[in-house]
Amino acid sequence: MPVSMEQSLMTEMRRMQATQRELNMAAGVREAEPALAGPSGKPDFSAMLRGVDAAQRDAGDRMQAVDLGQSDDLTGAMLASAQADLSFSMLMRTRDKVVGAVEELVRMPF
Repeated sequence: MPVSMEQSLMTEMRRMQATQRELNMAAGVREAEPALAGPSGKPDFSAMLRGVDAAQRDAGDRMQAVDLGQSDDLTGAMLASAQADLSFSMLMRTRDKVVGAVEELVRMPF
């Protein structure tokens, strides 16, 4: 029985979230809010965007602090940068999967 597009998207999203949690635990970062769910309990894309933006800003601030000599936490800055990169990659994969699904729907004959 073939796996539906929605199931494969959710499986991929869960796998990426698990990877993100592992990176967070390695970096000593705790989750600020429960898993990017909107009021209906489903993933909220705008919350994902805000989370990725916050991760990238935090990584940039940490790297800048190290560059300016205000911090000697190079390891933390590198981990934050890797986390932001992974978050952005996950966001782009999710976007690409959604766009692909929409394009597939558009090509379907009615």
